Amino acid sequence: MKKFILFITLLFISFVSFSQETEIKDLLETQRQNWNKGDINSYMQGYLKSDSLLFIDRNGPTYGWQKNLAIYQKVYPDKTNMGFLTFDIKEVRMIDKTHSFVLGAWHIKTEKDEQQGYFTLLFQKFGNEWKIIVDHSS
Repeated sequence: MKKFILFITLLFISFVSFSQETEIKDLLETQRQNWNKGDINSYMQGYLKSDSLLFIDRNGPTYGWQKNLAIYQKVYPDKTNMGFLTFDIKEVRMIDKTHSFVLGAWHIKTEKDEQQGYFTLLFQKFGNEWKIIVDHSS
């Protein structure tokens, strides 16, 4: 009986973890689709709308949702400059029931060039919604 209860418990934990991983991947797919539509504002909805949101790139750390939106709007002023974005999710690791770490690769193809790199994201669950709270992209 103890083995059966342990099995059911592990099965439930695996299902919850898989479900949360699916939610996170769905959020990233929604972001990718919004990017490819040229909709930077909708793309940014995957991030926590807070001054504590942290982006890290080759220029160092930048805090704040609004500040990073402004940076994106300056660097990618229109759909042509945004190009076509793809992700390759390498790993989704649940830290606990409200935090997750994601490792992936990104690729942007425009008419003029291609850019690519890697990202690590820290997600936090707020109620029923996952939001990115840290984005380290290179």
